[in-house]
Amino acid sequence: MALKYRSFGRSAGILAAGCLAAGLVLAGCGDGAENTGNYPGGVVNVYNWGEYIDEDLIGQFEEEYGIKVIYDTFTTNEEMFPKLQADTSMYDVVCPSDYMIEKMIQNDMVQPIDKSKLSNYKNIGTAYLEKMEEFDPGNQYAVPYTWGTVGILYNTSMVHEPVDSWDILWDEDYENEIIMQDSVRDAFMVALKRLGYSCNTTDESQLEEAMLMLRDQKRLVKAYAIDEVRDKMIDEAAALGVIYSGEYLYCKEENPNLAYAVPKEGSNVWFDGWVITKGSQNVENAHKWLDFLCSADAAYKNFEYITYATPNVAAQEMIEPEYLNDPGVFADEQTIDRCEVYRFLGDDMDNTYYEFWKKVK
Repeated sequence: MALKYRSFGRSAGILAAGCLAAGLVLAGCGDGAENTGNYPGGVVNVYNWGEYIDEDLIGQFEEEYGIKVIYDTFTTNEEMFPKLQADTSMYDVVCPSDYMIEKMIQNDMVQPIDKSKLSNYKNIGTAYLEKMEEFDPGNQYAVPYTWGTVGILYNTSMVHEPVDSWDILWDEDYENEIIMQDSVRDAFMVALKRLGYSCNTTDESQLEEAMLMLRDQKRLVKAYAIDEVRDKMIDEAAALGVIYSGEYLYCKEENPNLAYAVPKEGSNVWFDGWVITKGSQNVENAHKWLDFLCSADAAYKNFEYITYATPNVAAQEMIEPEYLNDPGVFADEQTIDRCEVYRFLGDDMDNTYYEFWKKVK
């Protein structure tokens, strides 16, 4: 398999925030009124992370279904949420992350998916659906799109000991060689897991303990970053960095010295999934979009492009063993079992986490 292009969607939507272009005949950001005369099937308004799809798939869908895709992108879940909360009819299908899907369900912003309209839903592995039930009971509202873990990217020429514990991020030998995620939940997950706690804890005494641990670590940290983790590790500006597994394959291809590990204490296993908004004006077309992306060919093509792990087991059969068997790309069952999905803990607890994070920063 030849990987065609690397996208950087989930890590912060860092390459694009606005309309997807690259030669596609799109109508513009959210405006379904333009240039739709050649599409007898109408339109579907899609809201996705920046650079998080093989652009060719959009044109392929339009050609096969006669449906115009109006495509917008967002950079974070938190950017997307208030826009949809103000008007869920702005988009038909959206691709939030696990905890945000749960928040949108609780805020009555999404509608149940009619799986009888998804002939390709059978391609989604049951193990992934079972894990998603933690934030979407009964798999009523979301269709998984990509998944992965949070772990440690490390340089094998700079780190000569096993990277099997979060403890290494507190090792004095790596002062100014450590990059942490500039993310409240991800940073606290590292400390909470190191302490043996749940990354979804609501116990403020545990959060305070984690905060003190992160403050103690701060003197060793070279930088707090999101997208820059990838770049600094490729350039060997640091020895260790906390990163999303979806970034690992690109990093490894750019710098063969890089490897990826999920510590023994456990980590976060994350899912991004498609939902249909409560106010969707094109519900039938939204289902067609989901069914199209669930096809084996589309999921395989998407993996080639974005290199984030797919939950589509039919597509997995088409992926070369060197990628499928790489635990940095597709975590094995034992790794997933010791990981937790982020849950939406409520607005008050979100604020509590943020207040503790301010004390760290």
